[in-house]
Amino acid sequence: MAGNGSRQDTAARRRSHVTRGPPGWQARRMRLATWNVNSVKARLPRLLTWLEETKPDVLCLQETKCHADTFPSAEMAELGYAAAAHGDGRWNGVAVLSRVGLEDVSRGFPGEPGYGGEDADLQAEKTGQAQLPDLAEPALPGPEARAIGATCGGVRVWSLYAPNGRTPESAHYSYKLDWFKALRAALTEELRHDRPLVACGDYNVAPTDADVWDPAAFQGSTHVTAPERQALSDLEALGLHDVVPTPMKGPHPFTYWDHKVP
Repeated sequence: MAGNGSRQDTAARRRSHVTRGPPGWQARRMRLATWNVNSVKARLPRLLTWLEETKPDVLCLQETKCHADTFPSAEMAELGYAAAAHGDGRWNGVAVLSRVGLEDVSRGFPGEPGYGGEDADLQAEKTGQAQLPDLAEPALPGPEARAIGATCGGVRVWSLYAPNGRTPESAHYSYKLDWFKALRAALTEELRHDRPLVACGDYNVAPTDADVWDPAAFQGSTHVTAPERQALSDLEALGLHDVVPTPMKGPHPFTYWDHKVP
């Protein structure tokens, strides 16, 4: 399913990763889609029409930009979908919709880092050590709403929205790499359970130069750096298999459109 975002975001494929499942598991047919919706409320009419026409068993949404309490669950229920959402109402936000069951919902994953901001990073660079929090000041924000997991029809499904990274010099870039490291640990634990796993969403990484429309235009930018690509490769090394819609999209299956499209 298509995703959208900034020019850098749209250059990277929206990818999902699945395992073969544990030994002895029974193969099952499931139609699953993932969509960076870039505001679920702004695109609700289009989303509902698409659900009614396409009828996936499970849909993972990213960048819902919607508080969990105001997620349009009632509208989804009218089409036969249970919904689990995770969001703070400003940025980010993820959700899982399912018409084959929705159990064991996890909002976030163990060890998921938060983003301390650029100021904290600059202070650490100047002093050579991380700045200790002032107990009189508010604590740094906790993990952002970037991950939600649920068991749907016996399959463990995660909807993920990786940090953008902004620029390689940014504290957000370091946060992105830390987030991937923590995600790898969380998925390692998930794979210990006797059930198939799908980890899908917007990874904000172009795994190879073939994944961007013009590799030269992205030199020095995020999404294409060696550490980001290694972080994604480390997830696949767990036994995950990249799923790319080549049969539907042809030899260059980019799934994006301009972020200005309504």
